[in-house]
Amino acid sequence: MSIPFQSIVPDSSWSLVKTIKQSPPIDLTKPYDRSTLDNKTIIITGGSSGFGAAFAKDWASHGAQIIIGDLNDSAGEALISELNALPGSNKNHHFCHCDVTNWQDQVSLFRLAKKVSPTGIIHGVVAGAGIVETGNLVSGPTFEIPLSEDDVPPEPRLKVLGVNLTGVMYTVHLALFYLDLERSPSSQGTGSQDRHILLISSVAGLIPLPGQVEYTVSKHGVMGLFRSLRSTSWRQGIRVNVINPYFVETPLINDRGVGLLAGGGMAKLEDVVDAATRLMADEKIVGRGLAIGPKIRVVDDPETGDFRLVQRTEDGQGKEKAVWEIYGHDYDQVEVFMWRFVKLVNAFTTVRGWIGIFKDLFRSKRRNAPVGSTAAAGSGVRSGRVEKKKNR
Repeated sequence: MSIPFQSIVPDSSWSLVKTIKQSPPIDLTKPYDRSTLDNKTIIITGGSSGFGAAFAKDWASHGAQIIIGDLNDSAGEALISELNALPGSNKNHHFCHCDVTNWQDQVSLFRLAKKVSPTGIIHGVVAGAGIVETGNLVSGPTFEIPLSEDDVPPEPRLKVLGVNLTGVMYTVHLALFYLDLERSPSSQGTGSQDRHILLISSVAGLIPLPGQVEYTVSKHGVMGLFRSLRSTSWRQGIRVNVINPYFVETPLINDRGVGLLAGGGMAKLEDVVDAATRLMADEKIVGRGLAIGPKIRVVDDPETGDFRLVQRTEDGQGKEKAVWEIYGHDYDQVEVFMWRFVKLVNAFTTVRGWIGIFKDLFRSKRRNAPVGSTAAAGSGVRSGRVEKKKNR
């Protein structure tokens, strides 16, 4: 017996996408309004440096109140002074010492934000604290390199998982409590009703990153949190979005990392800030993710309905693109982003060829010049251990 095709097609009058209030795909060519940041109180964990500090500077200059939670007290206090001096700043920014793996530290951070907020409301939270494992056979054991003189290796510390996943879960759990619209309505119906959680994952949350098991697991975990939470947080009036930056050239990436990535290009910090700001400022974006990669020039391919990389012989054609939407169809249709993204990055690496590889390696050598040049020592390395602060 044959089954009519119409009987197996979902009824379009009912849509899970509509039920969870997920917004339509983002038109990244359209401008957005940063003025919505004015008078919002935003917590940023791990915000003393890296992405968090860059977000803080941009948002504070547009009137947002920034509350930084971080282990690095000196960098955090210095950043607050810088934020208070920015044009457009409301000069009401605060730092709180916070170990994100410590529940009470995070509770103190949220309580401080609520206390110093002019409205008594927390509008946005960025779960940005993170570290990366940098151990090797010389510096000490890692998850992939268990070393021991006994017949059983010592218990792994799993510090990266603790910061990047457990710490993020603590942050989000508190955000869901303090941002709940029923618990924190705008005073007398005035002010913004927007409540937003911005998660910071990574390209390692989308594809494998060899040599970084804990980091890859943690960032995949953040993506699992995002993809699950965006289907329920609408009940509390909270938007949840995520960004997945590709590798950004910072002191965090050592020579080995640059050698691995050479020829493929890197993402730009300004593109990461722009993507995060779009999600924070545009109050209509709900349940969306953005990946930020190398800026490449693409054109629409009418034969495949996809993008293709512009060839050298096609100078002046196409459009530059660094930001891509990801996991937009979990509740709609089969996800095709990863197929498209990997295809384009591989093509980009091929086009750059050996010239691109040598340029990246040469730039790395210049960046790691001896003391006395513009290079500066990172402040995130912990004595006797193999983890250091990460900017995403």
